[in-house]
Amino acid sequence: MLSKKKETKKKNTAPIEDILLQQKPDRRMLSYVPDKQQVRNNVDRRGGKTLESFEGKADDYIKSIQSGIRYQVDYKVKVKVKGKDGKKKIAGKFTCKGVDISSTGILLQVETQAQQQMMQNADKIHLDFEIIPGSMPEGYEMKVKQTAKLVRAIKTQDNKLLCGMEFHKTLAEYATRRKDGYMLTVASLMIFFISAFIMLMRAESVIYFKFNKWLYLYSIIAAAFLLSRYLFGAFYRPVPIDKDYTPGVTVIIPCFNEEEWIHRTILSCVNQDYPIDKLEVIVVDDHSNDRSVEKIQETIEKLKAEDEHYEIAKRVSYIVQPVNKGKRDALCEGVKVAQHELIVFVDSDSFLDPFAIRNLVQPFKDPKMGGVAGRTDVANTYTNALTKMQSVRYYIAFRVMKAAEAYFDGVTCLSGPLSCYRREIIMDNMDNWLNQKFLGQKATFGDDRAMTNFVLEHHRTSYQDTAICSTIVPNKHKVFLKQQMRWKRSWLRESIMAGKFMWHKEPFMAVFFYIGLIVPVAAPVVVLYNLVYVPITQRIFPTTFLVGLLLMSLIMSVVQLLLRRSSTWIYGMLFCIYYEAVLLWQMPVAWVTFWKSTWGTRMTPEDLKEQEKKKKKGERKGGVKDEQTKAHGPGTA
Repeated sequence: MLSKKKETKKKNTAPIEDILLQQKPDRRMLSYVPDKQQVRNNVDRRGGKTLESFEGKADDYIKSIQSGIRYQVDYKVKVKVKGKDGKKKIAGKFTCKGVDISSTGILLQVETQAQQQMMQNADKIHLDFEIIPGSMPEGYEMKVKQTAKLVRAIKTQDNKLLCGMEFHKTLAEYATRRKDGYMLTVASLMIFFISAFIMLMRAESVIYFKFNKWLYLYSIIAAAFLLSRYLFGAFYRPVPIDKDYTPGVTVIIPCFNEEEWIHRTILSCVNQDYPIDKLEVIVVDDHSNDRSVEKIQETIEKLKAEDEHYEIAKRVSYIVQPVNKGKRDALCEGVKVAQHELIVFVDSDSFLDPFAIRNLVQPFKDPKMGGVAGRTDVANTYTNALTKMQSVRYYIAFRVMKAAEAYFDGVTCLSGPLSCYRREIIMDNMDNWLNQKFLGQKATFGDDRAMTNFVLEHHRTSYQDTAICSTIVPNKHKVFLKQQMRWKRSWLRESIMAGKFMWHKEPFMAVFFYIGLIVPVAAPVVVLYNLVYVPITQRIFPTTFLVGLLLMSLIMSVVQLLLRRSSTWIYGMLFCIYYEAVLLWQMPVAWVTFWKSTWGTRMTPEDLKEQEKKKKKGERKGGVKDEQTKAHGPGTA
C-alpha cells in the first residue's frame, strides 16, 4: 500500500509539458533587426516589404509582416483538383499533410509525384482542413474550405515532395467572412442583454435596502464598478506608432533558475524591429543554482556570430550576482549600468513580439508619462484547463482592466513581464525601492506594484495594448495557488500604500481606485452572508445572488469572444467559478499574512529560511514522538 502511495505521489509531481506555438525558425537568428550597414535587411524573404512601401503606415506594415509568419503544424488536408480544360470535372482527389501554415498560405507534403504534377496542371485547387487550437495564434482555430493556387513545387534532399500553396483569401479575411461577423453579432447582443439584466437586478436591490442597506449598497457599487471597467476599456485606444520616434531603450532581464526559457527570452529582446544604436539588452543573473548562467553565455556567444552587422558585443551583456539578493537588486544592478533614458523590465520567462519595443515607447512622447505597461498574453494557453482559464483572465485583466485605468492615465500596476519606465524616476526612488519595508518586514516581492506606486505618485502611467509579450503561466494548481497568494499579499500591501496619494489623482480614477480596493476585500464576507447566513437563517435559496455571479462571469467570457474570437472564451466562466470557490478565500489569509516575504513558487533566500524552519519544527515533533514511544511503548493501533 505504501509503495502505491509513493508511486501516485511521484506521478502527481511529474512535470507537465507545456504546449507552445511552434513558429517555423527563420534562417537568421535576428531576422527583424535593422542592419546598420544595410548589407542585409530585416525584410529578406518577406517580399521586399518595408515601412516606406506602406507610406509610413506602421500598423499596416506590422500586420503584413505578421501575416507571413509560419507555424509548424501536422494537419490532415483534403485536396480536390480541377483541370485546366475549362470543365468543372474533378481531375483528382487525395489527402496529404500540412507541415507549416501562415495566414497567407500552407505548405503541403504529398505522397507521389503524380499528385504534385496534378496540382501543377490544375485550374482550381480546393483545400479542406481544420486549424487545431494551439497550432496558430488564438482566434484562428476553425475549419477551412477554400481555394488556393500552387506557387512552388519542391523535392527535398530526403525525397519529400512539397507544394507551397497560396490561399485565395488570407485566413484573417476568411475568418472575418465565415465566423467573425457571426461572433461579433452574437457577442454584442449578449453583452447588451447581460449588462441590461445586471442593471435591472441592481435597481431591484434598492427595494430591499430596508432589510440590509450595506449589503445591497455593496452589490450596487460592485456591479457599477465592474461594468464601468468594460465601458472605459471600450473607449481605450493605444498610442499609434510614430516611425520617427525611437528613444534609447535598455532592456533588463532579471534571471533566477530559468534555464529552460532564458535563451528564448534573450533572443526575443534582441530580435526587435528597432534601431540597433538605440537598444541594449542586459541580463542580470541573481546567483542561479541551475544552468541559467551557462545558457545566458551560450546565447550571447551565438548572437555574436551576427556581430558584423548587429553590434551584439556592444549592446548585449550580462551580470552575475555574487550572492542571491532578490529580484529588485538584480533589476537595480542593470539600471545602474544602463546607457539609455528608457528602461524596460522583462521577466525571464516572457517573450517579446518583434514590434513590442517600438510600440511600448510611443506613450513617452508625453513628457509627463512615467511608466507604461505592455500587454501580456499566455504562451502556454493550450497546455490544460488551468492555463486556458489563465489565458482568458490575462486578456481581460490587460485589455479591459488596465485599458480602463489607462483611459485616466493611472494604471496601478505596470506588470513584470513587460513594462517601461523613465530611468531617472527609477534612480530617484532606487534606495526606497530596495529597502522597502511594511510592518517591519522587508518587501521581497511585488516589485512591479511597488515601483508603479513610486511612479504614479508624481507622474502618469499608461498601458499600450499593441506592445505584446507572452509569458509562461503555472500549469499545476499547487504552483498557481502559491503564485496567487503572493500576488494578493503584494496587492493588499501596495494598495494600502497607494491609498495615501491616489485621492489627489483625477476624480474618476481616485473613486474607482478606492472602490476597487474595498470590493475584493469585502467579497468573502458578502459571499458568506449570501450563500451561508441567509439560507440558514431565512430559509431562502440565494437565487438572485447566484444569477448575478453567473452573469458577471458570462460577461467576461463574452467580451473575450468579442475581442479575441477565441475558442477559449468559455474558460472565462470557469475561471470565475474557480475564483469564487477557491481563490476568493485566499483574501482573508492575505489579510493576516501579507507581511510574509516568501515567494512559494521558487527557492529564494526567504523561502529557504522558511523551509529550514519547517524542517526544524518537524524534527522537534519527531523527537517528541520518539520520547513518547519510549515512555509508553509502541502501542497497538
